[in-house]
Amino acid sequence: MQAALELADQAAALDEVPVGALVVRDGELLGEGWNQVIAANDPTAHAEIVALRAAARQVGNYRLPGATLYVTLEPCAMCAGALVHARIAELVFAAAEPKAGVACSRCRMFDEPWFNHRVNWRGGVMADASAARLQSFFKARR
Repeated sequence: MQAALELADQAAALDEVPVGALVVRDGELLGEGWNQVIAANDPTAHAEIVALRAAARQVGNYRLPGATLYVTLEPCAMCAGALVHARIAELVFAAAEPKAGVACSRCRMFDEPWFNHRVNWRGGVMADASAARLQSFFKARR
């Protein structure tokens, strides 16, 4: 998670919401990313999506079975859907997202029976460090 927090710092340095993500499988870093929605003029360029795209390019397959995605903030519905489609085995996130998080905050999307893949998840890993970055970022913007 420390590496994901460092990626979040890169996002903040670019005036993007400080969220970082990385995809790891069998101890190998497959892809990483940070929020780039403003810089890329792309509403889908969340850290998770950027990391998934990089990992898929790295392995030459859009499916990433056995991989874990580490991210500094609980995913939104778009990113959660992408994790399911990519067949990510496990999600590990830092801070909960009370407004739009769908692992456990607003709903429990990964528990829905209609998904054709189950993503295991756990949250709260280095949550305080992630929350501090987010609070600092939004305080400076107000």
